[in-house]
Amino acid sequence: MPDGSGSLGVKNEWPLKGLASETRAKVTVLDPVAHAAKESLREMAAAVEGVASKLDGRFARAVRTLAACEGHVILSGLGKSGLVGRKIAATLASTGTPSFFVHSAEAFHGDLGMITERDVVVLLSYSGETREVVELVAHLRRRGIRTIALVGRLDSSLAREVDIALDVSVDHEACPNNLAPTSSTLASLAMGDALAVALIRHRRFLAEDFARLHPGGSLARKFAKVRDAMSREPLPVVPRSASLKEAMLALVGARVPLLLVSDGDRLCGILGEKELRSELEASDGCLDACIEELLDDREMPVIDAEAYVADALEEMGRAGRSALVVLDRDGHVCGILLER
Repeated sequence: MPDGSGSLGVKNEWPLKGLASETRAKVTVLDPVAHAAKESLREMAAAVEGVASKLDGRFARAVRTLAACEGHVILSGLGKSGLVGRKIAATLASTGTPSFFVHSAEAFHGDLGMITERDVVVLLSYSGETREVVELVAHLRRRGIRTIALVGRLDSSLAREVDIALDVSVDHEACPNNLAPTSSTLASLAMGDALAVALIRHRRFLAEDFARLHPGGSLARKFAKVRDAMSREPLPVVPRSASLKEAMLALVGARVPLLLVSDGDRLCGILGEKELRSELEASDGCLDACIEELLDDREMPVIDAEAYVADALEEMGRAGRSALVVLDRDGHVCGILLER
């Protein structure tokens, strides 16, 4: 049975003294494991804050160097630093800076051919003494390739060899043995994200730019333009003098839930399947009724082709519609946006 001693994994509860007994108030002592985790997170947050305090003119120079890069931004490192480099490369690439990762050891066995004189190489080594990373700089310098390093020691071999060294040092690791890379990897990752965000602002990289680089995700649909998401299925069209029967037949043969009503070359109404069915019920099944009687001054369910899909979906939800007819800049019907 639990004895309330606070042993690992045991939740301990005691009544609070001094309170009315009828309240039955209790306090829960934080599990030792959760307490240790909370302290670790606080230490890592402090490490990131410490990196922020070290930003200086070198960071601005690094951003300008990356922004001026005419080729790719190459990340390179080994071990945990290499894994951080892969993530930074992915973030840069997804936010408009062409980037990829080259393993520092593999670079000496042919992968140097991936790097051109138009590129900028960002090297990661917390100690600044990782042999493969340090030795790589000499090969890059001979080719006139610009280099930036994320290091934990500005007096390290790597920091002295590169063009720009950014300080990602931390006082200690969150690891209780001060050995496993924890605070230091987070600090390097945060510095990489800070560079990416600075480049986003420098290039005025917008939501629609982000969407273009993520065509397979939900974000792309949210920030895409209606013209890029609409269906170009042929839309059924009937004259305003058409009967209910003609309208129903036109809608049945179509693949969309909306019917366009025209007056010559002018769009004068849009009717949905629900409206036609309601009219059919109201007329006791009479198919000879003229659909002109269904047209009124209600706002037609249309959307501009240049509008954002996010705004269009919001309008559809507000009005309880499953589709919107898309109009081009001249007011002509060019497609239909369907709820998905």
